[in-house]
Amino acid sequence: MDQTAVLQLKNISKSFPGVKSLDDVHFELRAGEVHALVGENGAGKSTLMKIIGGIYAPDSGEILYKGQPVQWHNPQQARVSGISIIHQELKLAPNLSVAENVLMGTDLPRGRFGLIRWERIYERTSELLASIGSDLEPKRIVSELSVAQQQIVEIARAISIQADVIIMDEPSATLTGKEIDRMFELIRVLQRRGVGIIYISHRMEEIFEISDRCTVLRDGQWIRTLRTTETSDQELVRLMVGRDVPAMAGKRERRSERKAGVPLLETVDLSDGSRFDGVSLQLYPGEVVGISGLVGSGRSELLLSLFGASRPAKGEIRMQGEPIQLAHPRDAIRHGIALVPESRKEQALFLQMGVGENVSVLQLDSLSRAGWIRLSEKDRLEREYREKLLIKTASLATKIVNLSGGNQQKAIIARWLTMAPKVLLLDEPTRGIDVGAKEEIYQIIRDMAATGLGIIVVSSDLPEVIGLSDRVYVMRQGRFVAELQDADMNQETIMMHATGGQVS
Repeated sequence: MDQTAVLQLKNISKSFPGVKSLDDVHFELRAGEVHALVGENGAGKSTLMKIIGGIYAPDSGEILYKGQPVQWHNPQQARVSGISIIHQELKLAPNLSVAENVLMGTDLPRGRFGLIRWERIYERTSELLASIGSDLEPKRIVSELSVAQQQIVEIARAISIQADVIIMDEPSATLTGKEIDRMFELIRVLQRRGVGIIYISHRMEEIFEISDRCTVLRDGQWIRTLRTTETSDQELVRLMVGRDVPAMAGKRERRSERKAGVPLLETVDLSDGSRFDGVSLQLYPGEVVGISGLVGSGRSELLLSLFGASRPAKGEIRMQGEPIQLAHPRDAIRHGIALVPESRKEQALFLQMGVGENVSVLQLDSLSRAGWIRLSEKDRLEREYREKLLIKTASLATKIVNLSGGNQQKAIIARWLTMAPKVLLLDEPTRGIDVGAKEEIYQIIRDMAATGLGIIVVSSDLPEVIGLSDRVYVMRQGRFVAELQDADMNQETIMMHATGGQVS
């Protein structure tokens, strides 16, 4: 690895009204290095990345790029200089081709009369894709691609501008295990070319597999920069949160014996006709049941069916032994079934409404009299659940879009708790949430189960699903292929079942 610093940030500070986001932060990226940037949500990672990418200008401090002081006034200046950002939510034009997305913003080859030479564009794109080991068809429309393929398009775009620095923000959030391995192969190809990569992730196993060094931010301040081989996940977590956190915070005292009596929720040979088939599960009061499997195995579709968002093609759903019909989410809510979906921003939050309004929205009818909302009662309810779930916000009127992922998730859970549900369905409950907030979500799950609430957790994080669950169903290609508990609930056994491998 080339030890030359391609990017240096010295004494960087940045404030917004009422908030000091960065305070005297320094950071260095070397050519050919993968440098992990870690910290809780709100630690200042996003602000630092936006300063590097030319979106924000620092209030004070200095940026050195290839040894020279620079000041970028907009993202295009940074991009032209060789800074590329691959955002967690990919910034591609879905209605355009792979080639158009890859070469967007570059000087397109033209003929004598100024006409675009499309054949040369497709050739150039093929060359760029081949250089990173991809055989994607340049003429394909981006909306037809998987998330992993779209990420390859983003990387090819970065190469097209000959980027010296690539920032990858939570790049694995929606990828499967094999897709993550493929992404790591691409990162190593870029390293060998001398590209410096800033890698932002909450997943410790990824940080230790792919990064050379890591820098920890906390509350907008630089805490420490370490060689990854000379630290541990426990030390990084301690530096991030400023306190010791148990290695697996989600662990709870597991009930190995099912409760006697009728299941709280039960499915019998349930099928939606396409994504899952023949699913039979039981959930007892006070139990946390995990559902594990690869992305695309049908886990999320099953939860949507249990919430009435899609109607089963066959089979039966029972609540406390009685068959129920779920033709609409209203039916599920009436029976006491609640869902915290995988994508909170798209499926659960009213982003431009206040935190309090997002919490109390289900109770507006009960809080109203003669068509008028009793504001004092509404405020009391919102304050009560803010305190119960420790939602961190300057005010209940603060727009929820401005909260961290962990606090947004707590607000969604609080919303459902206001209706006193019997069953809570959690789809990837800690995706995009930092380690400190994860522990708070785990504690909420433990507390809810202790009150007799039945909880189903879908998670791609195996230590999480094992640590939280009393039992785990493993799903593969739309079917349950195993039900595990006690000593059988381990990562190796779950993955063998999930991938169709030989289980010893």
